[in-house]
Amino acid sequence: MDITSILGVIIGTVLIVFVGISPAKLGNFWDGASIAIVLGGTVAAAIASYPFGRLKTLLKHTKILFQGKKYNIGALIDTLVEMAQLARQNGLLALEEKANEIDDMFFKQGIMLIVDATEPEEVRNLLESDVDAMLTRHEDCIGIYQLMEAKAPAFGMIGTLVGLVNMLKGMNLEGEGGAGDIGPAMATALITTFYGCVLAHLIFAPIAAKLKVRNDEELLYKQIMIEGILAIQAGDNPKFLREKLVTFVSQKERQKLLDSEGSSKGSASEE
Repeated sequence: MDITSILGVIIGTVLIVFVGISPAKLGNFWDGASIAIVLGGTVAAAIASYPFGRLKTLLKHTKILFQGKKYNIGALIDTLVEMAQLARQNGLLALEEKANEIDDMFFKQGIMLIVDATEPEEVRNLLESDVDAMLTRHEDCIGIYQLMEAKAPAFGMIGTLVGLVNMLKGMNLEGEGGAGDIGPAMATALITTFYGCVLAHLIFAPIAAKLKVRNDEELLYKQIMIEGILAIQAGDNPKFLREKLVTFVSQKERQKLLDSEGSSKGSASEE
């Protein structure tokens, strides 16, 4: 489980409350009307910008934010190398049974395409089109949070302007509502800007960034999968295939994958 999203919000909140505000003065920063303007206005802007079919997917994002690292690249490469060995020994048709054991529909589809002797170029085009469609869906979801990140400070400013206008309209320097009331009224007007900035930069922006990270992880996973499937179809040597696929990851992770492959071979030979 990835707790960095919660941890970041907690650290940010602690810094704002205990370092910036101080708990004794928290009451100065509570205003129900300001919260309604900023949060309600931001949600309203999202509703006005996107159909409900896309907005209802927001509830699913909580699971994505906290699911941790879902894609095991090392296990994927091991599976692809194993399939390459099987295909070189028994032909591509031998992969059909292996494909039926795969839960990932994208992976299964790719293997079945090469089992059915589909042209390599067509296999690549079909799988990459699937990835492009996935990226479009993910970008739409990320865009909702990016929109709310932009709109929250804007509605904070709207609330501030509303407060200032009401303050100035109610000012009466000769009677009640005189100059002595300007400070408290100004503080109330500025609270909406505070709410807008906090929501934008502590909630919506981190969610959008975390979803982008998850998108990049899935994209890399599927890119490795596509290259591995096409290499199996081309009859590449399994050892060369492994070395080819590990180039998609960082140097540190690459060495780790190669070392784990070597240790697994060593333990197998000892047995």
